[in-house]
Amino acid sequence: MSTPLHQLTDHGQSAWIDYLSRRFIHDGDLTSLVEQGVRGVTSNPTIFQAAIAEGSAYDDQFREVLATESDAKAVFLALACADIQATCDALAEVHAQGDETRDGWVSLEVDPHLAHDTAATVAEAARLHALIDRPNLFIKIPATEEGIPAIEETIAAGIPVNVTLLFSLDRHRAAAQAYIRGLRRLQSSGGDLRTVASVASFFVSRVDTEADKWLDAVDDHDTLRGTLGIANAKLAYQTYLQLFTGAVWNDLADAGASPQRCLWASTGVKNPDYRDVVYIEQLIGPDTVTTMPRDTLEAFRDHGTVADTLTDGLDDARATMQRFADAGLDYADLTALLEREGVEKFVASFDQLFATITARRDELIPE
Repeated sequence: MSTPLHQLTDHGQSAWIDYLSRRFIHDGDLTSLVEQGVRGVTSNPTIFQAAIAEGSAYDDQFREVLATESDAKAVFLALACADIQATCDALAEVHAQGDETRDGWVSLEVDPHLAHDTAATVAEAARLHALIDRPNLFIKIPATEEGIPAIEETIAAGIPVNVTLLFSLDRHRAAAQAYIRGLRRLQSSGGDLRTVASVASFFVSRVDTEADKWLDAVDDHDTLRGTLGIANAKLAYQTYLQLFTGAVWNDLADAGASPQRCLWASTGVKNPDYRDVVYIEQLIGPDTVTTMPRDTLEAFRDHGTVADTLTDGLDDARATMQRFADAGLDYADLTALLEREGVEKFVASFDQLFATITARRDELIPE
């Protein structure tokens, strides 16, 4: 039976889920969702922190790992490695479809403490890639100023990358250009471009949350609420169309390269006044990915409407950006703040994750 998730595929968009836990993998939930149209999985430090803190699913492996390892990060990587490998294997058949879908990817993020250290990010990406050892693994690298050259280096090394924490149009363009430079270097070194791919995770609802907060201090601009995130994403897709067409790109495509698709992230609605699937329904278009938190995915399966919307209202999107500027919003300041806060939130989740592991260790192996 066709589901709204299958219908997204018919419109050229891949539905991924932004959720991961051991029970989700081993109790059949992931397999069921793949059958219903889910084509990939994304994770982040917050997701892993919640999964490991929940219940006893990890206890047996905890005890096994703790017999030889006490460092919290090493313990985490052992637990995460098992989950990511199992998820990659569950999606291997989807990934094996190859050029037709470029799907079946599973994402694992580099330590967010390294977000402002290019060399350390490159080294961590290579380490995680070797540790997981699966062809359908994406290494998530944040699109900080220091992350952009790390993306190029990682792609040049033949490692697929999910560029995360993208908020601004300029930073999105820089990430896409870094991907293209990395592909050229990989090609020059004799690498196989068919084994490398990338997505650009462009965050949506967080933009509206921060813009709406700013609007709270501005009078007579209620009509702008909840409009910046979608406008921003629609214009990002136009950047994608510009960079991944034409003679320069076609040379790489002929050698087996795939374009760096836009991935709509942060699609869960933060404001209860907004339609719960608005960030899915308003950004449907070809050669894109939408990754949804589990509750958003369930809502979309229940009452989502599928239609080509991504290229509709481009003039309105540009007008929205201008209206915010006319109202006094500094777009560069807003997106820079969102990037800083995004890194800080992931660092806090990573630290909380290590604290959870330490507490669980003390419970399982008391002194």
